[in-house]
Amino acid sequence: MSSPRANLGPAAAARNRAALLNAARTVFSELGPHAPLNAVARAAGVGQGSLYRHFPDRQTLVLAVLEEQVVTLEEAAGDPDTDLTGLLGQVTRHAIDSVVVIDIVSATPDTPPDPRLMELRGRVASALGSRLPDAVATGSAPAGTTVDDVLLAVELVATALTRRPAAERADYAARAWKLLGFRVTAGA
Repeated sequence: MSSPRANLGPAAAARNRAALLNAARTVFSELGPHAPLNAVARAAGVGQGSLYRHFPDRQTLVLAVLEEQVVTLEEAAGDPDTDLTGLLGQVTRHAIDSVVVIDIVSATPDTPPDPRLMELRGRVASALGSRLPDAVATGSAPAGTTVDDVLLAVELVATALTRRPAAERADYAARAWKLLGFRVTAGA
């Protein structure tokens, strides 16, 4: 007779949350935007109850994946040696790796955007905007470019990537950035 599994309670919360986010990236990438959430729980090695305690719905889970990406962007923006092209390269790498997430959070014309998504967008704008004046001055961004222009460019590139096979995304993104007048490569 096997002994019951010990309930680690709150001690396991951070580990479970991290496992769920990692699993969500993988499952959505492999199975698409409508992948069953129980597949995420299984891939993370947790029960559905744990999934729903951390992420009560699909949108909350996807936004948590995006928030992780925003945090890494903010950390990079805090490094004085990182310029706008480096930040855009990181955003591009996230878009290449998370095209399904882009599809999930894209608002439809008849649905207002999720306020949590708008808050993340503001944080991205702040991070990118911190390096924009230098990028315009050095010619790595077109003259007269505003933060809203940069966000539009990110959206255009990210949305275009959702329709490309994985093997073509990095080259496609580089071509798109060049057409938009930015010198960007997909960063790691």
